[in-house]
Amino acid sequence: MIKLDVTREAWPIRGSFAISRGTKTAAEVLVVQLTDGDHRGRGECVPYARYGESLDSVTAQIKGLRPRLEAGDLNRHTLQEALPAGAARNAVDCAFWDLEAKRAGEPAWKRAQLSPPAPVTTAYTISLGTVEEMAAAAAANARRPLLKLKLAGPDDLRRVEAVRAAAPEAKLIVDANEGWTVAQYEGLARALGDLGVAMIEQPLPAGEDDGLLGLPRPVPLCADESCHDRASLTSLAGKYDLVNIKLDKAGGLTEALALKAEARAAGFGVMVGCMVATSLGIAPALLLAQGAEVVDLDGPLLLSKDRIEGLTYDGSRVSPPTAGLWG
Repeated sequence: MIKLDVTREAWPIRGSFAISRGTKTAAEVLVVQLTDGDHRGRGECVPYARYGESLDSVTAQIKGLRPRLEAGDLNRHTLQEALPAGAARNAVDCAFWDLEAKRAGEPAWKRAQLSPPAPVTTAYTISLGTVEEMAAAAAANARRPLLKLKLAGPDDLRRVEAVRAAAPEAKLIVDANEGWTVAQYEGLARALGDLGVAMIEQPLPAGEDDGLLGLPRPVPLCADESCHDRASLTSLAGKYDLVNIKLDKAGGLTEALALKAEARAAGFGVMVGCMVATSLGIAPALLLAQGAEVVDLDGPLLLSKDRIEGLTYDGSRVSPPTAGLWG
């Protein structure tokens, strides 16, 4: 029998975190713990209102699994059909991976038949703000090799110009979080390319991104809100060059690894992203991030404090988790 516990936690963000859809000051997460009497596995998720999720709804989804868990009728594989892709399945899936690793006495990467994970370089996110605020944040992080800028439409070109001046050596990627129109994309894309922007993430709303078909792409485009799991891939051809794989969207590491392989086979580049979360939520994504073209796993860097035994960040270089944290 497996015992299930679900805990709500709030982790203060350093300052605040703003994107085109709003601002938040804390990362509100759910932690799932699975125990079998001898071993414990943990997973973390971030419910996201953009996808119709809340702390209450995701908690209810997870607790709905308790009868099957206690009856021994659920494992990581049957979980994939028991819950849809999303935050609830992510937390349980990652807890299963952790539990399996602890039971077997071997790391999760070995159980996934992967090579030993190495440190990766993550983007560091500059939150949406005024031109002056974003320039100041960029100046404070100018030595980081990769900066990700949150954009929203008006004044975006001025924002990027100011960040480029403040951090002339950094590689830049930008994320509109569905905040542009086709006209704005057409007016910005070439100018952003001239400023050295290396990637534009989700410029149009997910339901309206057919507007990208046939448009020039002077800067590679990455699908985020338009890409959740493998079922998303068929609708992305001709619109995007890369896909952003997040554990909370895919519904856990199991589907995320499968999505990565299928995306590669379909000719897409891979970005591995995250929500603002603690190291427990980010740790499984370090396995996924190996070999990705773009890594954006800076969630813990944006918090005022992180978990004990959290991930080790050396500047923008993040190392794989210890067994005490996950996997």
